[in-house]
Amino acid sequence: MRKTTLLIVLFLIGLSPAWGQTGLQQRLDKLIEEFLPPGSEIGVSVYDLTSKKQLYAYRDDKLSRPASVMKLLTTITALDLRGGTEPFQTHAWYKGVIEQDTLHGDLYVVGGFDPEFGDAEMDTLVSRVTTLPFSVITGKVYADVTMKDSLYWGSGWAWDDTPSSFQPYLSPLMFHKGMVKITATPTMKGDTASVVAEPVSSFYTLVNQTESRTPAAGKFVVSRNWLENGNEIVVKGNVASERTGEVNIYHSQDFFMHTFIERLRNDSIEVDNIYGYKEFMADSTAVLITRLDCPIQNVLSRVMKKSDNLSAEALLYRLAAQCEGRKRVCADDGLKAINRLIQRIGHNPKDYKIADGCGLSNYNYLSPALLVDFLKFAYSRTTIYQYLYKALPTAGVDGTLQNRMKGESIARKNVFAKTGSFTAISTLAGYARNSKGNDIAFAIMNQNVIKLADARKLQDKICEILCE
Repeated sequence: MRKTTLLIVLFLIGLSPAWGQTGLQQRLDKLIEEFLPPGSEIGVSVYDLTSKKQLYAYRDDKLSRPASVMKLLTTITALDLRGGTEPFQTHAWYKGVIEQDTLHGDLYVVGGFDPEFGDAEMDTLVSRVTTLPFSVITGKVYADVTMKDSLYWGSGWAWDDTPSSFQPYLSPLMFHKGMVKITATPTMKGDTASVVAEPVSSFYTLVNQTESRTPAAGKFVVSRNWLENGNEIVVKGNVASERTGEVNIYHSQDFFMHTFIERLRNDSIEVDNIYGYKEFMADSTAVLITRLDCPIQNVLSRVMKKSDNLSAEALLYRLAAQCEGRKRVCADDGLKAINRLIQRIGHNPKDYKIADGCGLSNYNYLSPALLVDFLKFAYSRTTIYQYLYKALPTAGVDGTLQNRMKGESIARKNVFAKTGSFTAISTLAGYARNSKGNDIAFAIMNQNVIKLADARKLQDKICEILCE
């Protein structure tokens, strides 16, 4: 009798994982049936990284547009490369001789596609130049932007998304993310609002057509004459409380150089205000003035937590340069590296379409299964996982997940994932930790959803079940 009872217990123990998995499948199937928005589609893949088994798959091989979860592929590929954790760098050199307060020669700024180069970094660059023993430059100031080709947008980027700041003009020399931020503060009713633009530069002009506390003035809008590739920023509409807006600037490398020259001149450096573009070639007359570093973790956090397109494209071009071991790389060089990693983890690159590094392109097509395999690969590499995990938004805490799965949700602080949003698209992929301490990789891709809030509600419920 005891032997029979023991056999039954052992039999039940052997079945319990399968029962549990079946229960999860049934719960998720029911959830999708109940909450999937009508007319829309979904693909889901869930894998237990701790027990190393597939937990759930629902059309996980379905190709979908990833939106910003495309950034996961770019980031993981970049971190997998030798030198992938090194900082982004911007260099300044001079070539010539300094005599009696004069530089007889040229000044070079060499771009390394630092996407975080802002106002403070520009001031630092200028101050380090002005500490040298000269106040006159007889030669020219050159920008070296030969790191990449001259194409300033990704494949499939929409022309009419400009002048939105999420689509900047790409260059190895970026300043303030290639955009200007406008802050408008109301004054007396009917009067023009107080408008402040940052960063300060004469590269653009500002036209203030706002009215304070006047609803008839219409919606608050910040734009520029982008159809003419102009940089006249127009701010108009009603300002009833503090309002902000952003526009990209044409063209980023000119924005950088114009502001750099302007600030040199403001700091009493006599220099021709007409800059040029030329590749820097080191020789016996070349002297390094300074090197400005941007830690890779700063860039990754911007890519993941803020879903910054510029930072993702900077990663793409830098990984291209690291793979090719040369200058003058193009986006295709970076995409080839991503496709090589796709092949390494057991997929056929021809089964997918990758057009850019950030997911802004409508030409991108991935599957939930591919995303989960990338997450599994990153999890198996300690260095990659440490950098990625630290950068991902935390549910209910920060980044693009700050206002999701918050409060008493079991998923709060237990989900670390990248979001993706585009017209009719909502995606979520990353890691979850359940109540047993198991780590889980998952990808959820909703397509053809008119109300993205409905898709996010379903995604959050799936995550809560995974964390239980």
